[in-house]
Amino acid sequence: MPHALRNELSAILRLAGPLIAAQLAHVLMVFTDTVMMGLLGPQALAGGGLGAASYAFVSIFCVGVIAAVGNLVAIRHGAGDSAGVTRLTQNGLWLGWGLALLAGVALWHLQPALLYAGQSADNVTAAMLFLATLVFALPGYMTFMALRGFTAAIGRPGPVMAISIGGALANGVLNYALIKGWFGLPHLGLAGIGLVTALVMNAMALLLAWHVLRHRAYADYPLWCGLLRPAWRELQELLRLGLPIGGTYAVESGLFAFAALCMGALGSLQLAAHQIAIMSVYVAFMVPVGLSYAVTFRIGQHFGAGRLLEARRAGRLGIGIGAACMLGFAALFWLAPQWVVGLFLDRLDPAYAKVTALATSLLAIAAWFEFFDGIQSIAMGAIRGLKDAKTTFVVGLGCYWLIGAPLAWILAFPLGWGAQGVWWGLASGLACAAIGLTLGFEWKTARLLQPGRATCLSDRRPPLGAEQS
Repeated sequence: MPHALRNELSAILRLAGPLIAAQLAHVLMVFTDTVMMGLLGPQALAGGGLGAASYAFVSIFCVGVIAAVGNLVAIRHGAGDSAGVTRLTQNGLWLGWGLALLAGVALWHLQPALLYAGQSADNVTAAMLFLATLVFALPGYMTFMALRGFTAAIGRPGPVMAISIGGALANGVLNYALIKGWFGLPHLGLAGIGLVTALVMNAMALLLAWHVLRHRAYADYPLWCGLLRPAWRELQELLRLGLPIGGTYAVESGLFAFAALCMGALGSLQLAAHQIAIMSVYVAFMVPVGLSYAVTFRIGQHFGAGRLLEARRAGRLGIGIGAACMLGFAALFWLAPQWVVGLFLDRLDPAYAKVTALATSLLAIAAWFEFFDGIQSIAMGAIRGLKDAKTTFVVGLGCYWLIGAPLAWILAFPLGWGAQGVWWGLASGLACAAIGLTLGFEWKTARLLQPGRATCLSDRRPPLGAEQS
């Protein structure tokens, strides 16, 4: 392997490893909350699941917008603009707090919308009980994600991993202690699960903020100096990039929500099998998600420094790594689907025989699903590293909602393929996105490499002192 390629591979993996671990820790928190709801009973599981799904849909848009912080910080860091990094991170925190406020108000007033959508009154009541405390997680969550983007984009993802793993473990222990009434703690039910998540997320944000404040590695980035003076210019820059990212996250999340609705229309058996298979896919998907962030930051650093050939190399290498990783998961789903299903239920129990059989068949389709999903996720990250989120939004919207969703419905209902049809539709939409986004990255880098074409260097901001003078 050439020396330059080996160095780039090492740099991407050093970033990706901790970020993948952090993503898996987040999945563990979601899984823990679901298990704790199950311990409270079927009604709590149904209502809590409705509340968790509502929270996830709203928060994923906010997380997408906040992703612009790391994106732009990586570019400024590559350009050697420490003052620009500081200003962007400070205003990213303000943006996160504003999003947390808006999302919290929306979730607090969600009851009429859930009832209008046909949800049962009992499930809505339970969902609102869960959301009443869970919304307090949003300020901490947004703060943590902004600081996570900052520290990872300057090449220090380790603290994010450590704090995320610690938070996931604390979430599990505290939830169990509340449910079992350890140490005289009150039984708060669903509200208690939401409260624990809120406490843990805010504690994680405070720990990461304390680390950034105290560690000498961040001495060039005095985030607390001038934090109380948000700047509209940086907020506009964050919103210009962040809103299309949030929109892309939302339309992709909406595609999977649409698939769940199709499964629900097919029947409880299909929905149960879908939930098992989609959770398996979701866990595996955290690998390309973490890798995507690493590729975004690495390309952003090259882009900010004007190293466009290195940026293209990093993108191609990242897409190749992601494809190879997801081929491994595809092989697992193809060769051992029953083992994977057995992680979620007792496949030897006759009561689960039909669910097991259907979930197994869906995982066979997921073998294709995973490969394309991994590629499209990393290709999205590569394009965003070039400070372009509009392309990813347009391609995602077209592939998810003009190809994936319609095809899932046509195959499932008019053509009678049922649950398998829904998943083949999803796979088709993701395959189109993978091809379109990979070609989009190649087109974007080819244009930037044209002789005489302006690059990110012309977009650099002067140092803070020069602006003030």
